[in-house]
Amino acid sequence: MLSDADRKKAAQLLLTAERDREPITQLSSVWPAITFEDAYAIQNEVQSQKMAEGRKLIGHKVGLTSKAMQQSSQINEPDYGHLLDDMMIADGAKVPHANYCAPRVEVELAFILGKPLKGPGIGLTDVLRATEYVVPALEIVDARVQNPRKIFDTISDNGAAAGIVTGGRPIGPMDVDLRWVGGIMYRNGEIEETGLAAGVLGHPALGVAWLANKLGQHGVTLEVGHLVLSGSFTRVVWAQKGDTLHGDFGPLGGVAIQFV
Repeated sequence: MLSDADRKKAAQLLLTAERDREPITQLSSVWPAITFEDAYAIQNEVQSQKMAEGRKLIGHKVGLTSKAMQQSSQINEPDYGHLLDDMMIADGAKVPHANYCAPRVEVELAFILGKPLKGPGIGLTDVLRATEYVVPALEIVDARVQNPRKIFDTISDNGAAAGIVTGGRPIGPMDVDLRWVGGIMYRNGEIEETGLAAGVLGHPALGVAWLANKLGQHGVTLEVGHLVLSGSFTRVVWAQKGDTLHGDFGPLGGVAIQFV
């Protein structure tokens, strides 16, 4: 367990890394005694400072939702991060590659809440009832901490959240079987990854349910109007300067971004 002073120092290091686009030494190396509680406290400290500067909380992301990713990170549950308003990017936008340390892109579904959700006890049907609509999304993930990272580094670093692009056709949560929503990730016209939303804990709404229950332990509610990225159902695709990343969600349309 870290002291409050060390948690604040770690948060400042992460803020500096994001500002300078220069990954820092792993927090798990600097503080080998770091715990999950420390990591989430550091994440909260970073996001609190950003919000104190005027940025607004617009939702959360769920990460590490597949068994393979959890095993590789040596954990048995997902993780989460905060989403702020300055992370939103327009569909089809050109984004400077230099804005990031090492950007990668994932295919996801975004749940927009029409009713609040607060755990404990939130299940799949609770999420479906509370969701106003679901929309295709790309998540830009970035690493403000050097490789090789441990799970404590990723959690402290806001679950690597860096950008959100939504597009395509919004649908009601009961209009299709969300498990069977497919995604094809193209980079410069070539298929890099494919997947089904069932790869997220068996049903993407279960990612949202996990988040509501996890945050509920700390008295936090998922608010009306908030966006929740339910977790990637493909592996990440690296983005180099000049690359165009396009997520094709079939009947739900597509969403794209270009790094310049």
